[in-house]
This record gives sequence, structure tokens and C-alpha cells, in this order.
Amino acid sequence: MSSTTGQVIRCRAAVAWEAGKPLVMEEVEVAPPQKMEVRIKILYTSLCHTDVYFWEAKGQNPVFPRILGHEAGGIVESVGEEVTDLAPGDHVLPVFTGECKQCRHCKSEESNMCDLLRINTDRGVMIHDQKSRFSINGKPIFHFLGTSTFSEYTVVHVGCVAKINPLAPLDKVCVLSCGFSTGFGATVNVAKPTKGSTVAVFGLGAVGLAAAEGARVSGASRIIGVDINSSRFEQAKKFGVTEFVNPKDHNKPVQEVIAEITDGGVDKSIECTGNINAMISAFECVHDGWGVAVLVGVPHKDSVFKTHPVNFLNEKTLKGTFFGNYKPCSDLPSVVEKYMNKELELEKFITHEVAFSEINKAFEYMLNGESLRCIIRMEE
Repeated sequence: MSSTTGQVIRCRAAVAWEAGKPLVMEEVEVAPPQKMEVRIKILYTSLCHTDVYFWEAKGQNPVFPRILGHEAGGIVESVGEEVTDLAPGDHVLPVFTGECKQCRHCKSEESNMCDLLRINTDRGVMIHDQKSRFSINGKPIFHFLGTSTFSEYTVVHVGCVAKINPLAPLDKVCVLSCGFSTGFGATVNVAKPTKGSTVAVFGLGAVGLAAAEGARVSGASRIIGVDINSSRFEQAKKFGVTEFVNPKDHNKPVQEVIAEITDGGVDKSIECTGNINAMISAFECVHDGWGVAVLVGVPHKDSVFKTHPVNFLNEKTLKGTFFGNYKPCSDLPSVVEKYMNKELELEKFITHEVAFSEINKAFEYMLNGESLRCIIRMEE
């Protein structure tokens, strides 16, 4: 039994006190896990663009002070009441969405949209008692996406924790808890390209490159990367992208450009930008009769999707996906095994690494467009 079980733990956390201001390293108190919760010692976390998005709080409700972070790997320190699936010492990935295993979504083979634990970006407290497990001198600090991994210890609902192979290197597989799985799963689980098919990927950030990787692994013959930043093409080749289209280089809609170079359109497209115009282009660039477009990016809350209904009558299909259609507890362990069996290459997604005390550098790398994933090492 750990000497810290049932005790408040004091540890370091990088706290976002206000929008857009550098995170501040603070000593926080982390309360013991309550019913259906686990407390995790985070060993590695990484910075995802979603963290930056909510830190900037430009298109979202500002919830501060807050501990951000949602891509991570760690070890269970202690468990709360009624937790039977996890025990201290287990190696785990905390995930921003969950699996209660009881609701209709969890019992469905089609859906991963758990009624209880699906993403809630505004909630800054735990579900069990609507309270935070973090505090500084008695003042509560809000949670983020139910994970808050920019802390040496965090408390997470058991349904948002995937138990994985203890031999898997946490500094690599931590990227599976958000970005990689979201893009890769959108391709292999939802778009499902067949060998020899053509695929367009809109947005060549980390999620888009993971989508391209999914197309490469599936045996697509052409993978067309679409991005307004031409400097991304060279890097994208490592992920299977065979051609590059910059919409800015053309005086016609990019969907028309793609239709021309693919004899009527691609078989599948995956949109990973959140830009509403890119979403429309991704749908309209697929081939009639069988084309499938999959939306991954999160749009501005006021965005409206407009397309002519004849696109649907012409048997183009539009789909959306959430976390690549993976159920976190049930499916992530097998994705980790794919990496362990050398079926997935995660290293090429990891471009930088910093110590926890230098976490603001990770934000600089991402804001400057220098990094795909920056791993943050909790132990100095």
C-alpha cells in the first residue's frame, strides 16, 4: 500500500491563471480519489493544439485558474471506492473522453459517445461531487477535460483511464491518448480506405498526419495533402502523403482542383482543420457514387455547413467522428500493442522534448509551427 494512499499529495503543477499568459509552476494539493476515480502519477505528457486553443480562450468560455493537459502516460498511485478494473502500479493513459460501459453508446458497437463521460470542455470539476481535486492554499483550481495532466499527480474518472502494457514506453505511447488516435482512427475506423484507393487529407498538423498515416497503412495509392502552408509538404511525405495542394495556389475552389487531378474526385477525404470552408471542400471533393468524407476538426461555434443537396443525391457520404471512433478503455490497449509490434511508428510524430519546468517552451514551439508533438518530461 502506497504511503500516500488516502492522503493529500503536494506536488508541482503548471497552472494557467488567465488566458494567453504563460503557465506558472505552482505547488498544488491533490486530494485523494473519490468514488470511481483514480489518482495517477504522470510521467510524461505532451502538448496538443486543443490545450493551446483553450489556453488562448478566444473561441471558448474562459475557465481559469485551470490545469490544462490531456495527452499523457502515467502510473496509478491509488484508487477510490468501487474501482475494480485498476490497481496501484498499473500503467495507464488518461483520455479526455470516457467509457462508462453502461449507457447505450457504450453498449453499441457503432458509437464511442459515452453519455456520462464524453468530452465536456466547460466542466472544471469531477462528476462525482462537482468539486475540484486540485487546490492552492484552499482555493480550488479547475480541471480540464477530466484529465489535467500538466500536474505531477492528477485525479481522473476510472472510465477515462486505459490500462496498457507496462512494457510500452510511456514517453512514446502517451501521444495515443489524443492526437494520433483521433486522426489515425478517423481513417482506419471511419473512412476505411481500401488498398489502391485515393485519399485527400485536409490539414497537415499532427492529427492530419496521423490520418495520412492511416491511409498509408491501409494501402492507399495516392494520398493528397491539402494545406495553406506549403512548408508542411516535405514533412508530410514521411507520413505517406504523395501529392500536395495549396488552395492559395489556385484561382478555383480546391475541391475542383482535386476533382480534376483524380478523374472526378477522391474515394475518401479526411478533414482535420476545423475550418468550415475546408469541411465543405472535403465533402465536395469526393467522387460521386461512393465517395466518403469524414470530418474530424472542431469548427467555430457559429459555423454553418452549406452544400447543395444534390451532392447527397449523387451518393456522396458525409460522416463525422470523435476520437477516431475508439472506445478508450476497450480499444486503446490494442492500439498500444500495434505500436509494440512495430505496426505503428509514433516516433516520427515526436519532434521535441522539454523538462516540466520548461513547459512554456512547448507552447512556443507549437505557436511558431515548429512542433508536431513536444513531450514534456515530468521528472527533471
